Amino acid sequence: MEPRLSRTTPRAPAAPAYAARALAHAADLVTGPMDAILPTLSEALAPLVAHSVAADLSGHCAHSPFKIHHVHGEQGPRITVADLQDIAPLVTPGRPWQGSAVLAGAERALVAVASEAAPVAAQPPLLVLVRTTPGALLDDADAETVQRLWDLATGHRARMAVEAVPGPLAQSRSTAAERARVIAELGEAHEAALTALLGVLRSRNLDDRAARSRAEDLAVSSLVALRAEADRNQELTEERAGDAFTRLADSLRPMLRHSEVRLEFSPPEAETAEVSVAADVAHLARAAVRALVLAMAGQRDVRRIHVRWRLAECRLVAAVRDDGPGELPRAALDTHRVAQRLAALGGTLAVDALPGWGTTVTATLPLGTAPTPRADPLAELHPREAEVLGHLARGHRNRTIAEQLHISESTVKFHVANILAKLGVSSRGEAAAMLHAVA
Repeated sequence: MEPRLSRTTPRAPAAPAYAARALAHAADLVTGPMDAILPTLSEALAPLVAHSVAADLSGHCAHSPFKIHHVHGEQGPRITVADLQDIAPLVTPGRPWQGSAVLAGAERALVAVASEAAPVAAQPPLLVLVRTTPGALLDDADAETVQRLWDLATGHRARMAVEAVPGPLAQSRSTAAERARVIAELGEAHEAALTALLGVLRSRNLDDRAARSRAEDLAVSSLVALRAEADRNQELTEERAGDAFTRLADSLRPMLRHSEVRLEFSPPEAETAEVSVAADVAHLARAAVRALVLAMAGQRDVRRIHVRWRLAECRLVAAVRDDGPGELPRAALDTHRVAQRLAALGGTLAVDALPGWGTTVTATLPLGTAPTPRADPLAELHPREAEVLGHLARGHRNRTIAEQLHISESTVKFHVANILAKLGVSSRGEAAAMLHAVA
C-alpha cells in the first residue's frame, strides 16, 4: 500500500506558549491515570495535528491493548484492530508516517507513529491520528515532538508493566479477566449463530442453489473473520509460555554480558511451552526474575545463576538458583519489592538459602482469575481524580476546576466521567455525598 503524500509546507517553530503546554501535558501523561493517557496525548497533539480520532494499539497494555478516543465525543469511523495492524507495516519506529490509507473502509488522511520505548511489547506500540483535513506534512520539528510525546507515553506504560506496581496491576488483571469473559461470550454467541445459519443453508430441502451457495460463502467468510479477530485479540493479551521465557532470556543476557557470572536457562517443558499465559502474568514473572538475578549477581563468589520456568497445576513457577555463599538476605529482595509485586496477582515468594551451597528463590504466580479488587471505591481513584472529586464536593464547576488545576475543561470532564464510573454513581452530587460520608 503506497501512501499519497502532499507537499511539505515549511511552518514556523512551535511558539513558546505551546512548548509550555506540551510540558504540562507531558506531566499529565506520567502522573495521570493510565486510562487518561490517550485523551491527554490527543489534546497535546491537537495544535500540531488537527484530528477527529486517535487510535492506539499497544500490546504491552494487558487489559486494554486497543483504545480509541473521539476528540469531540462523537461517534466516528468504526476502527478495528485489523485496521491498525494493516497500517503498522507502513510505519518505521521513530519516524512518523504521514499520508492516506484505507481505515474503517474508507481512505483517510492519517498520521501514524510507532515507538521503540516499550521493550516489553511484542510489536512497537502504534498511534494513529485521523486528520480532519488532509493538510500539509508536519515539518521535522513538529514530527519530532509527536514522536517524543508518543515515546514518553509508551515508555511510561512499559515501565508500569515491567515494574508491576501492585495497585494498577491488580486493577489491570481484574479488568483483563472481565474483558476476556465478555469477548468469549460474544464470540461463542456469534459462532453459534453462524454455525446454525450454515446448517440451514446446507439443507437439501432448500431451493435456489445459487442464492444458497452465495449465502453459504458469506457465512463461512464471517466465521473465518470472527476466528481471526479472536486470534488477534489473543496475540495482544496473551503470550505463549515458551515465547515469554525466550524474551526473558534475551533481556537478561545483556545485563551480565561483561560479568563473570554465567547464566543458565531451563525453559518450560515442550508440552507446556505452547500454553498461553496472560500478558500481565508474563510481564510480572519477567520483572521478578530480573530483580532476583540482579540481587544474586551482586553477591560475592557467585559464578553461576540458573533460571528455570515451569507450568504446573495452573501455576507459573519461576526458580532462580545461584552457587554463592547461601547468605542472600531477604532485605536484598525487599529493595526490589518482589514480594509486593507478586502479591498483586496472588503470587508468592519463597527463599531457600543454604550456607555454603547457594540460594534458591522461587516465585509462584497463579494462572487463573485475578483477586477481587479492593472494596473501598475511593481507594481506586487516582490522585488527580481525588483532587477533582474534592472540588466537586465544594460545588465547583468544570471551568473553575480547570483553572485551579491548570488543565483543560475537556480533561476535567474526562476525570469526572472516570470518577462517576469508579464510584458507581450517576451524578456529581452523589459522588460529592460519597466523599462527605467517608470524610
